[in-house]
Amino acid sequence: MSIRESSHSPQVRHFATLMALCLVVLACRPLFGYTPTDPVVTKMVNQGVSYLEKLKDEDFGGGDPFSSIAGEAILIGYAHHKCRHDPDSAAVKRGLKNAKAVVNALAKGGGKTPQKRTYVIAISVLLFAEVDADAYRSELQTLQQYLVQYQSGNGAFCYPDDDPKKSGDISMSQYGMLAIWTLDRNGIPLDYNRVTESLQWLLRVQDPGGGWPYHAMDPGAGKGNIAQSTREMTDSMALAGGSSLLIGGDALRLWGNTDADADTGIPGLPKAIKIYKEDKNVKRRKRGSMSETPIKRSIGFMRGWRQKNPYKKSGIDWYYYRIYTLERFESFVEIANGAPKDLSPVWYNQVVDELKQTQGADGGWTDRSQTRPAVSTAFALLFLIRSTQKTIFTMSQGSLQGGYGLPKDTTDIRVDGTQIKGRPVAAQVTDMLDILEKDGAGETEGKSIPDDLELDTDPAVRAAQMDRLERLVRGSQSWQARRVAARLLGKSDELRVVPSLIYALSDPDTSVRRYARDGLRFISRRFDGFDLSNDPTPAEVDQVQGKWRDWYRTMNPKYVFLDYDL
Repeated sequence: MSIRESSHSPQVRHFATLMALCLVVLACRPLFGYTPTDPVVTKMVNQGVSYLEKLKDEDFGGGDPFSSIAGEAILIGYAHHKCRHDPDSAAVKRGLKNAKAVVNALAKGGGKTPQKRTYVIAISVLLFAEVDADAYRSELQTLQQYLVQYQSGNGAFCYPDDDPKKSGDISMSQYGMLAIWTLDRNGIPLDYNRVTESLQWLLRVQDPGGGWPYHAMDPGAGKGNIAQSTREMTDSMALAGGSSLLIGGDALRLWGNTDADADTGIPGLPKAIKIYKEDKNVKRRKRGSMSETPIKRSIGFMRGWRQKNPYKKSGIDWYYYRIYTLERFESFVEIANGAPKDLSPVWYNQVVDELKQTQGADGGWTDRSQTRPAVSTAFALLFLIRSTQKTIFTMSQGSLQGGYGLPKDTTDIRVDGTQIKGRPVAAQVTDMLDILEKDGAGETEGKSIPDDLELDTDPAVRAAQMDRLERLVRGSQSWQARRVAARLLGKSDELRVVPSLIYALSDPDTSVRRYARDGLRFISRRFDGFDLSNDPTPAEVDQVQGKWRDWYRTMNPKYVFLDYDL
C-alpha cells in the first residue's frame, strides 16, 4: 500500500482528527495552567502596572481624605507596591500621602464625608503594613484605635448612619476584618473579644441557604438565622462573608499557628531553617474564645449556595471586586485546611483567561464594572499576582532557630546548619549566593550590598560566582535575587557579563534595569550612554539593547546573542 493510499485510511483520518482537536484544546488554554510568574501573566501585570503609572494626582481629586476617590489612590498605591515593591514610585507616594491624610483627619475628628471611613482605614492599614510596618507603626496604631471605635456593638461594620441591627454591611465588614488581621500579624495590640463578636455576627446573619446579602439583618444573639434579602445575595457577597469568617478565624489562630508554616514565605531561605515569630498578642488572643467548627460548617453552607447559584456575567457589575475577593477567600481556605499553596488552581486559570480577553490596549481594565477603570485595574493586578496568598506566606518576618534575627541585609548572613550567623564571615558572595539560589532570594535589596563587596580573587571561584549570578539575573523568579545579581555583575568590571546585563535591561523590575544600565556604563567606560529611562517602552528597550549589542560586537565580533540573533 502506498503512502498516498495509507493517508486516506480510516485509522489515519481518525488520528488526524484527534490531533486537530488536541491542537484546538492546546490553543485555548495553557498545557499546565497559569501561575503568577507565567510569562502570559507577567506580561499582563507589566501592562497593568504601566497603566497605573500613567495616572496623575489630578485623577484623584482632593479635599476630604475619606472620600471614595481618595481611597482609590491608596488602593492603587498598595497594588503598585505589591507588584513592584518600589516605595519611591509616584503611585505609592501618592497613596502614602493620602493614607497619612486619613490618619491626620482621624486625629482631628474625622473627615467631612466619613461614609467610606472603614474602607479607607482598612486600605490605609494594608498600604502602611505593605510598605514598612515598622516605620509606620504609629500610623497603624492610630488606625487601629479608630477602626475599633467605628465597629458596631454587635461586631458589624457599617456606614455611620446605618443601624447595624437592620443593615450591617458585609462588604465593609470584610475590609474591617482584613485590617484587623493585618494589624494582628504586625503585632499591633488588639481586643480579640471584638474579633469574636464580628465572627458571631457573621454567623448569625448568614442566610439559611448559605449566602450573605450586602446589607444583613441581625436576628440578635442566641436566635436562629433568618432569611436575608434574596435580591442582595450575590456571589461577591458570599465570598466576602466567607472571607471575613476565615480571616477572623486565622486572627484567633483557630487552625493553629499558621505563622510557623513549613513555607517560611521568605524565598531563598534554606528549607532546614524554621521561622520563629514572636506573638506579641498571644495573651490578648486567649481572651477571644471560639471554636473553628461553626466557621468551617458555615463555609460548607456557603460553598453549597455558590454551587446552586453560580456567578454569571451580567453586564455592568462588580466583577473586579469579585475576583479580588475570590482570590482572598481561596487563599484563606488553603491555610484553614492546612493545604499546600496551589499556584495554578482551576478558578485562577479561568479568571486569567477572562482577564486576557478584557485587558485594554492601554494595559488597563475598563470594561463592564461598577468600579472606575483604575480601581478595576488594581483589583485585576492583585488577583493576578495572588496578592493574598503572597501576604499570608510573607508575614512571618521573625527570628531563626537560636534566636538570630533575619536581617534584610544579606551581606550580614551566613547559613550554619539551622542558624544564621553574621559578620564578619557573612560578607562573602558565595554565602549570599547559597541563600539566593534556594528558592529565589532572601529579604534583600541591591542597595543592601556594601560598596566594598567584591567577587573572589581566585580565578576559578570568581568565574563560578559570575556563572551563578548570570543564571540569577536571567532566570530567577525573585526580583530581589535579580537585583542583587545585576548590581554585582555590574561591579565586576568583566567584559564577559555584558550580554547578561544587556538581557537585564528588559527586566520588569525598575531597579534591575538601573543596575544593568549602570553596570554596562561602568564596564564599557561609556558613562554618558546609552541611556534608558526609568519607565521605558518596549520599543525603547529594544533600541537601547540593540546599541549595546552593537558596541559589544566591536569588542567580541564573533559573539552570538542566543536570545536575539537566532
